[in-house]
Amino acid sequence: MEILKQIKFLIEKEIKLEWRSKYAFSSLLLYLISTIFVCYLSFRQVSPITWNVLFWIIMLFVSINAVSKGFMQEGRDRQLYYYVLTSPQAIILSKIIYHTLLLLLLTAIALLFYTLVFNNPLGDPGLYLVAALLGSISFASVLTMISGIAAKASNGGTLMAILSFPVIIPLLMVLLKLSKNAMDGLDRSMSYNEISVLVLINTMVITASLLLFPYLWRD
Repeated sequence: MEILKQIKFLIEKEIKLEWRSKYAFSSLLLYLISTIFVCYLSFRQVSPITWNVLFWIIMLFVSINAVSKGFMQEGRDRQLYYYVLTSPQAIILSKIIYHTLLLLLLTAIALLFYTLVFNNPLGDPGLYLVAALLGSISFASVLTMISGIAAKASNGGTLMAILSFPVIIPLLMVLLKLSKNAMDGLDRSMSYNEISVLVLINTMVITASLLLFPYLWRD
Protein backbone atom coordinates (compact mmCIF):
# COMPACT_ATOMS: atom_id res chain seq x y z
CA MET A 1 0.00 0.00 0.00
CA GLU A 2 2.90 2.36 0.69
CA ILE A 3 4.12 2.17 -2.89
CA LEU A 4 0.62 2.99 -4.17
CA LYS A 5 0.60 6.15 -2.04
CA GLN A 6 4.01 7.09 -3.40
CA ILE A 7 2.86 6.53 -7.00
CA LYS A 8 -0.27 8.63 -6.40
CA PHE A 9 1.81 11.42 -4.85
CA LEU A 10 4.33 11.41 -7.72
CA ILE A 11 1.62 11.43 -10.41
CA GLU A 12 -0.10 14.36 -8.71
CA LYS A 13 3.28 16.12 -8.58
CA GLU A 14 3.80 15.58 -12.33
CA ILE A 15 0.32 16.93 -13.13
CA LYS A 16 0.84 20.01 -10.94
CA LEU A 17 4.21 20.75 -12.53
CA GLU A 18 2.67 20.36 -15.99
CA TRP A 19 -0.19 22.67 -15.06
CA ARG A 20 2.18 25.32 -13.71
CA SER A 21 4.28 25.28 -16.88
CA LYS A 22 1.46 25.17 -19.42
CA TYR A 23 3.85 26.25 -22.15
CA ALA A 24 5.33 22.72 -22.25
CA PHE A 25 2.00 21.08 -23.09
CA SER A 26 1.04 23.99 -25.34
CA SER A 27 4.25 23.57 -27.33
CA LEU A 28 3.53 19.85 -27.75
CA LEU A 29 0.00 20.61 -28.88
CA LEU A 30 1.22 23.26 -31.32
CA TYR A 31 3.83 20.86 -32.69
CA LEU A 32 1.20 18.15 -33.14
CA ILE A 33 -1.43 20.29 -34.84
CA SER A 34 1.05 22.15 -37.04
CA THR A 35 2.62 18.86 -38.20
CA ILE A 36 -0.78 17.45 -39.17
CA PHE A 37 -1.69 20.68 -40.95
CA VAL A 38 1.61 20.77 -42.88
CA CYS A 39 0.98 17.16 -43.93
CA TYR A 40 -2.46 18.18 -45.14
CA LEU A 41 -1.05 21.09 -47.14
CA SER A 42 1.55 18.77 -48.65
CA PHE A 43 -0.67 15.82 -49.58
CA ARG A 44 -4.30 17.01 -49.57
CA GLN A 45 -5.52 13.48 -50.40
CA VAL A 46 -3.80 10.28 -49.25
CA SER A 47 -4.48 6.57 -49.66
CA PRO A 48 -5.65 4.60 -46.59
CA ILE A 49 -2.20 2.99 -46.18
CA THR A 50 -0.46 6.37 -46.27
CA TRP A 51 -3.10 7.75 -43.88
CA ASN A 52 -2.25 5.07 -41.36
CA VAL A 53 1.54 5.26 -41.69
CA LEU A 54 1.55 9.05 -41.55
CA PHE A 55 -0.53 9.09 -38.38
CA TRP A 56 1.82 6.75 -36.52
CA ILE A 57 4.94 8.58 -37.69
CA ILE A 58 3.48 11.81 -36.34
CA MET A 59 2.59 10.14 -33.04
CA LEU A 60 6.05 8.60 -32.76
CA PHE A 61 7.84 11.94 -32.93
CA VAL A 62 5.27 13.64 -30.69
CA SER A 63 5.73 10.84 -28.13
CA ILE A 64 9.52 11.22 -28.18
CA ASN A 65 9.20 14.97 -27.59
CA ALA A 66 6.64 14.46 -24.83
CA VAL A 67 8.52 11.75 -22.91
CA SER A 68 12.12 12.88 -23.40
CA LYS A 69 11.79 15.61 -20.78
CA GLY A 70 10.52 13.15 -18.16
CA PHE A 71 13.86 12.66 -16.40
CA MET A 72 16.05 15.22 -18.15
CA GLN A 73 14.27 18.24 -16.67
CA GLU A 74 14.96 17.08 -13.12
CA GLY A 75 18.25 18.09 -11.54
CA ARG A 76 20.40 15.93 -9.33
CA ASP A 77 19.15 17.70 -6.19
CA ARG A 78 15.54 16.83 -6.96
CA GLN A 79 16.49 13.27 -7.84
CA LEU A 80 18.30 12.94 -4.51
CA TYR A 81 15.18 14.26 -2.77
CA TYR A 82 13.06 11.60 -4.49
CA TYR A 83 15.66 8.97 -3.63
CA VAL A 84 15.23 9.72 0.07
CA LEU A 85 11.43 9.86 0.08
CA THR A 86 10.30 7.21 -2.40
CA SER A 87 11.26 3.87 -3.88
CA PRO A 88 12.68 3.63 -7.42
CA GLN A 89 9.81 1.32 -8.41
CA ALA A 90 7.32 4.04 -7.47
CA ILE A 91 9.25 6.61 -9.49
CA ILE A 92 9.42 4.59 -12.71
CA LEU A 93 5.80 3.42 -12.45
CA SER A 94 4.55 6.96 -11.80
CA LYS A 95 6.50 8.21 -14.82
CA ILE A 96 5.08 5.46 -17.04
CA ILE A 97 1.50 6.08 -15.85
CA TYR A 98 1.80 9.85 -16.23
CA HIS A 99 3.33 9.61 -19.70
CA THR A 100 0.63 7.12 -20.70
CA LEU A 101 -2.08 9.57 -19.66
CA LEU A 102 -0.31 12.40 -21.48
CA LEU A 103 0.09 10.38 -24.68
CA LEU A 104 -3.51 9.18 -24.52
CA LEU A 105 -4.65 12.80 -24.41
CA LEU A 106 -2.35 13.78 -27.28
CA THR A 107 -3.40 10.74 -29.32
CA ALA A 108 -7.10 11.57 -28.85
CA ILE A 109 -6.50 15.17 -29.96
CA ALA A 110 -4.35 14.01 -32.89
CA LEU A 111 -6.90 11.45 -34.06
CA LEU A 112 -9.73 13.98 -33.85
CA PHE A 113 -7.87 16.68 -35.77
CA TYR A 114 -6.38 14.16 -38.21
CA THR A 115 -9.80 12.84 -39.18
CA LEU A 116 -11.06 16.41 -39.65
CA VAL A 117 -8.40 17.45 -42.16
CA PHE A 118 -8.15 14.08 -43.94
CA ASN A 119 -10.96 11.74 -44.96
CA ASN A 120 -11.63 9.07 -42.36
CA PRO A 121 -11.07 5.62 -43.96
CA LEU A 122 -11.54 3.59 -40.76
CA GLY A 123 -13.49 0.38 -41.27
CA ASP A 124 -13.48 -0.50 -37.56
CA PRO A 125 -13.05 2.66 -35.43
CA GLY A 126 -13.31 0.66 -32.19
CA LEU A 127 -10.35 -1.55 -33.06
CA TYR A 128 -8.37 1.49 -34.16
CA LEU A 129 -8.99 3.07 -30.76
CA VAL A 130 -7.67 -0.13 -29.15
CA ALA A 131 -4.55 0.19 -31.32
CA ALA A 132 -4.20 3.84 -30.26
CA LEU A 133 -4.56 2.85 -26.59
CA LEU A 134 -1.98 0.08 -26.82
CA GLY A 135 0.30 2.32 -28.86
CA SER A 136 0.20 5.06 -26.23
CA ILE A 137 1.01 2.59 -23.45
CA SER A 138 3.80 1.04 -25.50
CA PHE A 139 5.40 4.37 -26.43
CA ALA A 140 5.12 5.58 -22.83
CA SER A 141 6.66 2.48 -21.24
CA VAL A 142 9.52 2.08 -23.74
CA LEU A 143 10.42 5.76 -24.02
CA THR A 144 10.19 6.39 -20.27
CA MET A 145 12.78 3.71 -19.54
CA ILE A 146 15.04 4.96 -22.32
CA SER A 147 14.63 8.52 -21.02
CA GLY A 148 15.79 7.35 -17.60
CA ILE A 149 18.91 5.80 -19.15
CA ALA A 150 19.64 8.82 -21.38
CA ALA A 151 19.27 11.25 -18.47
CA LYS A 152 22.40 9.76 -16.91
CA ALA A 153 24.47 10.77 -19.95
CA SER A 154 25.79 14.23 -20.72
CA ASN A 155 24.03 14.46 -24.10
CA GLY A 156 20.74 12.83 -23.16
CA GLY A 157 18.59 14.06 -26.05
CA THR A 158 20.86 12.60 -28.72
CA LEU A 159 21.35 9.36 -26.79
CA MET A 160 17.59 8.91 -26.37
CA ALA A 161 17.04 9.25 -30.12
CA ILE A 162 19.77 6.69 -30.80
CA LEU A 163 18.51 4.20 -28.22
CA SER A 164 14.80 4.56 -28.90
CA PHE A 165 14.56 3.84 -32.62
CA PRO A 166 15.92 0.26 -32.62
CA VAL A 167 13.42 -0.57 -29.86
CA ILE A 168 10.49 1.36 -31.28
CA ILE A 169 10.70 0.13 -34.89
CA PRO A 170 9.55 -3.51 -34.17
CA LEU A 171 6.82 -2.11 -31.94
CA LEU A 172 5.75 0.30 -34.67
CA MET A 173 5.52 -2.53 -37.20
CA VAL A 174 3.06 -4.42 -34.99
CA LEU A 175 1.01 -1.25 -34.43
CA LEU A 176 0.87 -0.60 -38.17
CA LYS A 177 -0.37 -4.15 -38.80
CA LEU A 178 -3.04 -3.89 -36.09
CA SER A 179 -4.25 -0.47 -37.20
CA LYS A 180 -4.24 -1.60 -40.85
CA ASN A 181 -6.60 -4.44 -39.89
CA ALA A 182 -8.85 -1.86 -38.23
CA MET A 183 -8.81 0.34 -41.33
CA ASP A 184 -9.72 -2.59 -43.58
CA GLY A 185 -12.57 -3.57 -41.23
CA LEU A 186 -11.32 -7.14 -40.89
CA ASP A 187 -12.80 -9.51 -38.35
CA ARG A 188 -11.37 -8.70 -34.92
CA SER A 189 -10.27 -12.28 -34.37
CA MET A 190 -7.63 -11.73 -37.06
CA SER A 191 -6.00 -9.07 -34.87
CA TYR A 192 -5.72 -11.11 -31.66
CA ASN A 193 -2.09 -12.01 -32.42
CA GLU A 194 -1.05 -8.37 -32.79
CA ILE A 195 -2.93 -7.38 -29.63
CA SER A 196 -1.31 -10.23 -27.71
CA VAL A 197 2.15 -9.19 -28.93
CA LEU A 198 1.59 -5.58 -27.86
CA VAL A 199 0.32 -6.63 -24.44
CA LEU A 200 3.31 -8.96 -24.05
CA ILE A 201 5.76 -6.22 -25.06
CA ASN A 202 4.23 -3.78 -22.59
CA THR A 203 4.34 -6.38 -19.81
CA MET A 204 7.97 -7.22 -20.54
CA VAL A 205 9.07 -3.59 -20.72
CA ILE A 206 7.32 -2.60 -17.49
CA THR A 207 8.68 -5.68 -15.70
CA ALA A 208 12.20 -4.96 -16.98
CA SER A 209 11.84 -1.34 -15.84
CA LEU A 210 10.87 -2.42 -12.34
CA LEU A 211 13.84 -4.79 -12.17
CA LEU A 212 16.51 -2.60 -13.76
CA PHE A 213 15.58 0.94 -12.78
CA PRO A 214 16.62 0.56 -9.09
CA TYR A 215 20.21 -0.18 -10.23
CA LEU A 216 20.13 2.77 -12.61
CA TRP A 217 18.68 5.02 -9.92
CA ARG A 218 21.50 4.29 -7.46
CA ASP A 219 24.03 5.74 -9.87
